[in-house]
Amino acid sequence: MEQTAVVSAAIAGSVTNDLSIWGLFLQADIIVKLVMVVLVLASFWCWTIIFEKIIRFRRLWSQAEEFEEVFWSGGSLEDLYDRIQDRPKEPMSAIFQAAMHEWRRSTSKGLSENSQKASLAQRIERVMHVTMGREIDVLERNMTFLATVGSTAPFIGLFGTVWGIMNSFQAIALSKDTSLAVVAPGIAEALFATALGLVAAIPAVVAYNKLSTDLGRYAARLEGFGNEFSAILSRQFEEND
Repeated sequence: MEQTAVVSAAIAGSVTNDLSIWGLFLQADIIVKLVMVVLVLASFWCWTIIFEKIIRFRRLWSQAEEFEEVFWSGGSLEDLYDRIQDRPKEPMSAIFQAAMHEWRRSTSKGLSENSQKASLAQRIERVMHVTMGREIDVLERNMTFLATVGSTAPFIGLFGTVWGIMNSFQAIALSKDTSLAVVAPGIAEALFATALGLVAAIPAVVAYNKLSTDLGRYAARLEGFGNEFSAILSRQFEEND
């Protein structure tokens, strides 16, 4: 009887504890605390990635428009290449630089046969494709983390909830008191873990879908530029025949 009274008094005393967000964290079990910390850190890193990607995509889109304006201005491609050289600022100029480098290196040796010209055209297309793939890989960095958090964070939060509810049931068994006032703090702590899981997952999923769409549009723009530039070089081959 005395042990039961002590447990009941301890649990009853916990009802008066702080039920704020910080209070729920401090009163939680060590496992639930670990789950909360992991979810908060994941959410913080997701928002860091989101802001970095949004700012970067806007800057790249603006830089692509500036480069295309110069590219289609009617100026010499050789002069444009000399200005860029080995210092391309963004993926589109990097594709142009790689293609022009291959063009200049091959034409300096002379192209006397049609087979050589066809081989050069294939090499230039291959170089542009490889460069574009490398630039897209850089832009896709950390996107996997957003997808992982979006798909796993709710389950991590659910694990913390299940663990917290198990502790609440153990407290009920020890105190033999099923009143809501006794189990409410433990249930609140458990549900807080689920809430954190959703807070981490929802922005990650929304941002991943938005950023994937933006990346796909930008990749299509790069591919379109590569095809147009390849057509320009093909006309150069024909004019040199």
